[in-house]
Amino acid sequence: MNAVAGASPADIDAAVAALRSGELVAFPTETVYGLGADARNPAALRKVYAMKGRPSTHPLILHLADAAQLSQWVAAVPPAAQALATRFWPGPLTLVLPRASGVLDELTGGQDSVAIRVPAHPIARALLAAFGGGVAAPSANRYGRVSPTRAEHVREEFPQGLLVLEGGECAVGLESTIVSLLDAEPRLLRPGAITRAQLEDVIGPVLEAGAPGAAPRVPGSTAQHYAPQTPVSVLGTSDLARALTDAAARGEGIAVMSRGAAPATSATSPTLHWEHMPQSAPDYARLLYATLRRLDKLGVSRILIERVPAGIEWDAVRDRLSRAAATFT
Repeated sequence: MNAVAGASPADIDAAVAALRSGELVAFPTETVYGLGADARNPAALRKVYAMKGRPSTHPLILHLADAAQLSQWVAAVPPAAQALATRFWPGPLTLVLPRASGVLDELTGGQDSVAIRVPAHPIARALLAAFGGGVAAPSANRYGRVSPTRAEHVREEFPQGLLVLEGGECAVGLESTIVSLLDAEPRLLRPGAITRAQLEDVIGPVLEAGAPGAAPRVPGSTAQHYAPQTPVSVLGTSDLARALTDAAARGEGIAVMSRGAAPATSATSPTLHWEHMPQSAPDYARLLYATLRRLDKLGVSRILIERVPAGIEWDAVRDRLSRAAATFT
């Protein structure tokens, strides 16, 4: 086997052996680091739920080496699924399809559907090819918290002996786009790097997600998610300015994430940390979780995030910020 950047052949072999013995392995994808388990091993899947503190009804995403393996896991592959797989796999797109007979409830959260993607990261692809089967892999963090985009983030979450494959910083930085193809009309269940407009270019109209709690349940769909320990507020520009004035008057420690320039007083303020975020949606997304994790360690009272633009390319970032802030409202 050829070495993959960040992981040696021995590293991949050790991870495959761990998966086959029912152990868990953390590995990089282009979206976030995943906490992987053999998708055919119910005991291993139960370990994922236990380690994350994740509800057993919250389904896991199945990762495959290539689309040719779909028929082993789904009852049918509709034309729209084939078209999307051809266009976007490998890549940050998850398809929800009717599950095949024999697919475990532990993988699907007890539903009749299964969520599947083919990741693009070379280490994930090397691992999946060597393993030869499906790997269930939610994000490698405690349930509801900020997803990991670097190996060091995984080790901070799970310091006790978890095998972690090194893969550098995740190129996308936000979880995959999720599309349900269970009904006649496709439905976008979670926004991601692949936008609704891009999906519609391939398969035509795509409906918005249904009401909160509607079937199918998918990862990252709860109102409160992706949250640091420090309270988060997402504010418009004028509200942010007022909040900073009030915090300064109280001597309150504040961290700010903004695409705008920091006020001149921030350089000398002992209570204000200003994080200047990128102007483009992809760059902002790539840095979002690492920035939240870093600010969470500062010991400030609050993290204030300036509202991002309304364009479709910002849908995934807005979704993650609203869920992070919902925990504290």
